[in-house]
Amino acid sequence: MTFLRHVVRFIVAAIVLMFVGFLVPGFTVNSFWTAIMAAIVIAIIGWIVEAMFGDRISPYNRGIVGFLVSAVVIYVTQFFVTGFRVTILGALLASLVIGIIDLFIPIKSSFSDGDKQNKQQT
Repeated sequence: MTFLRHVVRFIVAAIVLMFVGFLVPGFTVNSFWTAIMAAIVIAIIGWIVEAMFGDRISPYNRGIVGFLVSAVVIYVTQFFVTGFRVTILGALLASLVIGIIDLFIPIKSSFSDGDKQNKQQT
């Protein structure tokens, strides 16, 4: 059941990335598979940032720090995923749009959710 939940979250995240690519100038996603790969890479980078700096410095945290970290994660993702291009301004705007969308449809990283559930169980 959890595997299916992760798959659904990555698909929703990819759809959001495609939508953001349509709205935001300086943010390009070539295909749905590129968006899926970008969603996976964003989740992995977000998990690494959270592991290194803790929950306070997290791309999934609300506030200015979370916004800026999210923009950096989005910008860095382009170096790992071909067909995913973003400018600095595009990353900032995408982070804003994704933050607004996240208010209505939470698309937090599948990796970070699993870690939080494991922490709560211990």
